[in-house]
Amino acid sequence: MLDHDDHALADAQARDAHRASPLVVAWARHADEVLEAQRLRWKVFADELGARLNTTLPGHDVDLFDPYCDHLLVRDDEGQLVGTYRVLPPHQAKRVGGLYAETEFDLTRLIHLRSRLLELGRACVHRDHRNGAVIMALWAGLAEYMQRHGLDAMIGCTSVSMRDGGHYAASLWARLRRTHLAPIEDHLLPRLPLPVDSLRQDLPAEAPALLKGYLRVGARICAAPAWDPDFNTADFPLLLRLRDVNPRYARHFLHTA
Repeated sequence: MLDHDDHALADAQARDAHRASPLVVAWARHADEVLEAQRLRWKVFADELGARLNTTLPGHDVDLFDPYCDHLLVRDDEGQLVGTYRVLPPHQAKRVGGLYAETEFDLTRLIHLRSRLLELGRACVHRDHRNGAVIMALWAGLAEYMQRHGLDAMIGCTSVSMRDGGHYAASLWARLRRTHLAPIEDHLLPRLPLPVDSLRQDLPAEAPALLKGYLRVGARICAAPAWDPDFNTADFPLLLRLRDVNPRYARHFLHTA
């Protein structure tokens, strides 16, 4: 479980980073801005992390969901793109035929949320700017988007490396299922489950920064991790309802009293 000192340290680091490097948050308005986001995604996922991406444009992470998504951009004070998210709103999910998460999980139990559910994906931060401030800026943009469109829940998958064969991911699942598992009515089924029962589950696995941040805000894990062979990752599905947002973050992002 995350303790108070962990919260305080993370908040202080994010505030200090934000003061040191002013950031500009905006939604992509033109095709060239989407291409810019796709190039950053390629640099991080393919060049840095070694993912095998099926793409129609060399050097860009492009898939069939991109044209239906809104793309959130964070730039530094020199205009360089340093972070991006893509979001798939409900009306666009209908047009494309479903959510990206449905390629990895059976979302039948969440059907009652579909009209108010925003999917987050392709979270990506430039390697020179992973100081907390960029993620905070991205989350502020997401919160504003949800309020503007009357949405009250978000879903997304957070990836964990399987470079060790999956033992770290299985150990992380064993730990987090005891502390951050969603209620049973929100449970999903992975289509290609990580074989956790045949992997070590006793390693002292610490959650990666992005996953830890989601859990800190109030998200819950909805299923055992799925295996993504192309990215060589274990993907944890997360669901966050606005009503469950941690009060300290609700005040910051949702401007609650």
